[in-house]
Parts: sequence; C-alpha cells; structure tokens
Amino acid sequence: MKEIVPNRIVISRTDAIGDVLLTLPMTAWLKENFPTIHITFLCRNYTAPLVRMYACIDEVLVWDELSEKSLSEQIKILKNFDTFIHVFPRKEIARLVKKAGVRNRIGTSHRLFHFLNCNIRPNFTRKNSNLHEAQLNFELLQALKRFELPSLDKLNAYTFNFKPTKCALPFEFSSLENYVCLHPKSQGSAREWPIEKYISLAEVLVEKGIKVVFTGTQKEGELFRNDLPNDSAILDSTGKLTIDQLVILIQKSIGIVACSTGPLHIGGFLGVKAIGLFSPRKPIHPGRWKALGVNARALVFDENCSLCLAGKECNCMKNIKIEKVVNELDLFKY
Repeated sequence: MKEIVPNRIVISRTDAIGDVLLTLPMTAWLKENFPTIHITFLCRNYTAPLVRMYACIDEVLVWDELSEKSLSEQIKILKNFDTFIHVFPRKEIARLVKKAGVRNRIGTSHRLFHFLNCNIRPNFTRKNSNLHEAQLNFELLQALKRFELPSLDKLNAYTFNFKPTKCALPFEFSSLENYVCLHPKSQGSAREWPIEKYISLAEVLVEKGIKVVFTGTQKEGELFRNDLPNDSAILDSTGKLTIDQLVILIQKSIGIVACSTGPLHIGGFLGVKAIGLFSPRKPIHPGRWKALGVNARALVFDENCSLCLAGKECNCMKNIKIEKVVNELDLFKY
C-alpha cells in the first residue's frame, strides 16, 4: 500500500463528549508521525471547548456553524484540506467533503454512503471487537501508514496533552476542597447506577469527611435534586456550570464517579480518579468504553455474568457495591 503523507487534515467527530475525547489521541499520533501536519478537528459546538484544550489540535471547525453557511462557502473552506477522516460517519458530511474535492477521503467500509463518497475505506468492525474505542479509531489511520495499534498505556500517555482552560467557578464552588464529583446520569447513552446508590455513596463519603458535588445538566438535575440529602457537605451543581467550569471542577476534585458518559472521560484525561461503573455486556463493556487516563478505573459487578455474556438483561449495574466504589477512590490519603 502506498503511504499517504497528509499536509492539512480534518478529523471529524460530531457526536458526544466521551466519543470526541476518545478520538483526540489520534491527533497526538499524527503529530508524532507527521511533525509538520496541520490538524483541524470538526466537532459540534458543545464539544468544541474540550477539543480546544487538547494541545495537538491546530484548529477547531464547528459543524453547527459550518452547516449554516452556503454550499459555496462550505466548499471554499473544505478545499483547503487534502485529507479528511470520518471518524463518526455522517452522510451529509461525507457528501459535502466529496463535493469539495478533498483528495483523500477516509471512512469505514461499513457505511454504504462511504462507498459513494470516500475513496479510501478501511475494513474493520467495532460492534463485537474486544479493542478499546480509542484503539479502534486508529484503524482509520492505517490508510496513512501501516502500524501496530497503540497500547492502552500509550493512549493513557496521550491524555497528558489535555490542558484545561483557566476560568472562574461560581462562588459557591470557588473555594471548595476535598470533594468528589458524582455524575449520576448519561442522557440515555449508557446503563446507569441507580440514583439511590449515588445518594448512599454521598452519605458514606460525607461520614468520611469528604464533600460531594453532584454534576449534570439542568434537565438531569431535575430528575434527582429533590432527593438529595439536606446536608451542607452535599452540593448540587446541575445546570450551573459551563463545560469549561465543569472541567475545572473535576480537575480540582479527588475524583469522579459516573457510568460510561462524557464527564467520566473528562476526569480520565485530567488524571483524577475516574471511577467508571459498567455492565460487562458487549458492546457497552469497559474493555470498549472505560475512561483513558493513568488514574481511571472501571468497575463491574461480575465480569463473568452469564446473562451479560449472552447479551441479556440483568441487574449487574445496580448490584455494584458502594464499598467497592469507596475502595477504588482510595480516600485514606485525603
């Protein structure tokens, strides 16, 4: 296979926070292997602040803004690139990139519209793979040069390129110390630990002298904030933080506990204790979706659950014990 030497490349990932973060290591590899490359990351407006925090990104292109421009303006912008990688396949983007005449258009062969719009189509599958999502993303780079997929240790090292933007927290959180973030919801993207478990965990942490901050969107907060204990050591930040402020809040914490959702991955990239709660069922198992980062951990109730391994419903998530989470947080040093 003839190697491609990209000059100006676009990495396109226009979905959720966790998916975007797990794509960022690709850009670190590109900088290592093509030192003069200019990397543009195409994403949604709400993930753009996180992408800008990654040191290997030269430019951020926001799909929400690009999609509102005229077709001629869109094509004029995309003509500046010689390589475009569709990490998250979207038909309308694939069509647009072809119309713009981008020379190297890379997308998985497992999308019919890529056969019409991409001229380089790596053949690999994600659904039943035992590889981590971040490793699978690298399969799309095999079109540039053949290499062994990076190990999880190598991917963890790539998280050090994540540099949060400095910003002030709202007054009630500005001087907070010695706390753990709990993020109970996932906007339906993952199996969730019951809110009753998070509340019980919060009460255990408070007994140990650790403060607790519940995080989430305004809508997520409406689902549980009335159930939170009336305790000055348990704070509710739902709907009160920008994404930049959420990053700073997590960065200053002891750690974060969440299911497989964006804030868990933020914690992993920040190097705090990121405790992920998972079902061992494919394709949502931790081997595929656990957070990257040197202090990230993934917990399951029973990794050999026969129901999960058979793809059937079970109680694995709600059976994860509070004590197990507390042990992983390793609070003795705080």
